[in-house]
Amino acid sequence: MLALRLARRAHVLVQVRRLLVAAASAGTGFLLLCAFGYALAHPGASPGAALRLAWCAVPLAATVHLAVAVARADPATRPRPGLSAVGLGPGRLMVFSVLTTALSCALGSAAALLLFLHLRGDLPGTPPRNSLADALAAGLPLPLPATVTLLAVVPLAASVAGALSLRPREDARRDAPTGPGAGPAGGPGAEPGAEPGTPGAGTAAGNRRVGKPRAATGRQGTLPADTGTHAVPAPSGLPWGIAVVAAGLTTETYAARDPRGARLDLPGDLVAGTAGVLAGWALTALGLALAGPALTHLCGRLLQAARPGVLRLLSGRGLQEEAGRIGRPLGVVCAVASGAYAIARVYAEAHDAPPAFGPLSVLGALVVAGCALATLLTAAVEARGDRAGTTAALLRIGAPATLLRSAALLRAGALVLVLAPLTWLVAELAALPLLR
Repeated sequence: MLALRLARRAHVLVQVRRLLVAAASAGTGFLLLCAFGYALAHPGASPGAALRLAWCAVPLAATVHLAVAVARADPATRPRPGLSAVGLGPGRLMVFSVLTTALSCALGSAAALLLFLHLRGDLPGTPPRNSLADALAAGLPLPLPATVTLLAVVPLAASVAGALSLRPREDARRDAPTGPGAGPAGGPGAEPGAEPGTPGAGTAAGNRRVGKPRAATGRQGTLPADTGTHAVPAPSGLPWGIAVVAAGLTTETYAARDPRGARLDLPGDLVAGTAGVLAGWALTALGLALAGPALTHLCGRLLQAARPGVLRLLSGRGLQEEAGRIGRPLGVVCAVASGAYAIARVYAEAHDAPPAFGPLSVLGALVVAGCALATLLTAAVEARGDRAGTTAALLRIGAPATLLRSAALLRAGALVLVLAPLTWLVAELAALPLLR
């Protein structure tokens, strides 16, 4: 009951995020039901039905990724002294987040079931004409246990992933004091006027340890130069990411050939669901996600190279600070873009025409791309909130607002210049084994 009351009184932006999770869950649940309906209508085509169900793992993973990102960005799940005093510590807040995630996904699954039953003609009213009759199993009885099990996959997977991501052990490390006598940011041990999350926002000993920020003067104003006083450690996932991407491309290359060594008849076999190709693409996407934080940190270092000015220094330092938060969603977006490009390239090469996909393929693509973009936007908004104190401090000392906007545009441009060619290269390598 408390979870429902807190969820109902949340901010509008938080409610919009939860609605996005529900919409993604509805799309994934509908795809699962359609795969199940195809299996019911074609009992003799079990391999094709199994591969259709296997392809549903892609939107399922995207939905779970979005649900976890929304749960982590929910302000109601962050420990606060007032809630801890009444018994709502990190563990209880984690349970609240899991229940909220499960509720959002369950609402989406219920909407998917209602739409599926409506299109089948099981609900009152005449269903509209549609091209999904092959996947709806209209006129056949729908087994209730199997249907409930399929609809429970998304809420269960999202809840388990959210619980693992929001374990109290991580929150305790994040909120622990950084030095002897240091209190939480903005608490009794903080220096008056210090911004939460900024260097030196703690005890006087912490301020002496960091040192007083010096000023750096540029053409666009005077800014604190604490962005260059201490280095941000680079994420260590780049070698692992490269290795996993290479393993994925290798798996796809071997899967695109039959046992005699000849290339398979693609994209027909790809649409049918070649399991090896799917596994190779999954490994490639995982590798890009692992390498995303390190690549984002590298973009920040490139911006600060060769005698940077105030603008490049501020932009590069910002990317380095945000690499751990936005790097992985960026890697997922790159993986989705490379997969879409590879599929379009293979289809165009085989048919000499633009790609033409059915309604279920379009729905799956919308779910995957929408979840990837929504997760990235959620991480970007959360990162913007984390640096709100630093932004306010810069504005107080006279930094022009145009400088902050220019820094944001420069960060986005650097990411595009570095990640766009990498995405194209991975897409070309992924499509190469499938081309004749």
